[in-house]
Amino acid sequence: MSLESVRQYFADRAPEIDIIELAESTATVALAASAHNVTPGQIAKTLSLKVKDRVVLIVTRGDARLDNRKLKQALGAKARMLTTDEVVNWTGHPVGGVCPFGLENPLPVYCDISLQAFAEVLPAAGAIHSAVRISPQQMADLTAAEWVDVCQPAE
Repeated sequence: MSLESVRQYFADRAPEIDIIELAESTATVALAASAHNVTPGQIAKTLSLKVKDRVVLIVTRGDARLDNRKLKQALGAKARMLTTDEVVNWTGHPVGGVCPFGLENPLPVYCDISLQAFAEVLPAAGAIHSAVRISPQQMADLTAAEWVDVCQPAE
């Protein structure tokens, strides 16, 4: 169902974007980067977090790590990662296929400024074998995302 919700999302909002489906899993940054022949930084990972009483999604470059101080400053409180069950319940996507598109529930989306280093990134597309190629700005525009600085500097 999750891949189908993403497929419908793009059909309605950006029909020019194709969903890439591969035989091998792309559930981790390393697997996705290898399968798509890109650097790990180009994989746009979507993190599901709980901040006080709300759930938010943070999309970062694949090789970035969250900076807890910056995250707390940007979101106004300490955040915790959702459990696997919470991720599925809130997003409708399985862990490894989470993306800001075709969500089960409307959620605020934040894109880390580290994504802007790339002309094109590859977020998942609702399944562990799927992704899309998209510019960071188009991803932010489609999801009404706010740009934030919540990651540690790239090494």
